[in-house]
Amino acid sequence: MKSKLSALAASLLLAAGAAHAAYPDHPARVVVGFSPGGPTDVVARAFASYASQALGQTFVVENRPGANTILAAEAVAKAAPDGYTLLIGATNHTMIPALYADRVKFDALKSFTPLCAVAVSPTVLVTGPALKVDTLGAFLARARAEPGRLTYATPGTGSSGHFATEQFLRQTGVSMNHIPYKGASQAISDLMGGQVDASLATLGSVLPQVQSGKLTALAVAAPKRLAQLPQVPTFDEAGVSGYTADAWYGVLAPAGLPQDVRARLEQVAREFSQADGTAKSLDALGMQPRQTCGDAFGAQLATEIDTYRNLAQQLGLKAE
Repeated sequence: MKSKLSALAASLLLAAGAAHAAYPDHPARVVVGFSPGGPTDVVARAFASYASQALGQTFVVENRPGANTILAAEAVAKAAPDGYTLLIGATNHTMIPALYADRVKFDALKSFTPLCAVAVSPTVLVTGPALKVDTLGAFLARARAEPGRLTYATPGTGSSGHFATEQFLRQTGVSMNHIPYKGASQAISDLMGGQVDASLATLGSVLPQVQSGKLTALAVAAPKRLAQLPQVPTFDEAGVSGYTADAWYGVLAPAGLPQDVRARLEQVAREFSQADGTAKSLDALGMQPRQTCGDAFGAQLATEIDTYRNLAQQLGLKAE
């Protein structure tokens, strides 16, 4: 009897191993918490295309916009941890606990297996034509001369742009009036139209407008000047040292992902971020490849969650 049980156990283990080794044996879905066409969606589609070719199965992008990406994250958190449901998340994923802790049914860190951050978009301070300033120094002088009068646009309360701006205001001691929008496109449109004065936005969301002269870029939150905007100084160069802000885009899976599936997906994500085609496609959008994977990516998420939670408490921020 013992030998039969041992043989059965061995065959089950072999079958389980074979099942994992066969991954993927049917199409997978890549969930995005934004509408088609935005930076996160572009990264998702590029990754899905690469993964489809690398793994020999179709990876289909599924857009689930709404509730500041909570709907998409919740769908992935509840999915089976088998590698067939992935989330392309962005920086605002780590802001969810700061604003929605009492509303969400998942933990932004513990409910997921962080695989890799694969791309990053630097943040740039832009102004519209109505403000008529062309340097960071002139902007700060104007804001300090008229405290609380200048306005800044963001894609919404608790968005990455909101937190990035509040960090900037606290560091510089400037007071401005927050105008939240329901998405970046309307915020940028009103900025160009003069209804709002400034915005700290991801480079990918404003690069065409800056290059065409419809918006003025005053400084970029990056270690060095960007190839896309070589004439625009960094915040350090412009007189605000130590200010950093960027938006990451990364791949996450449900918690409990089998180690072999995790290793395979992480390898694909690493290769995707290193591919020449990825760099070219991201460059046109003002993004750059980023490779922070595994435990390092998890540690980054944990640090950001604590940072944004503390900042939200200090500022009294709550989602509307």
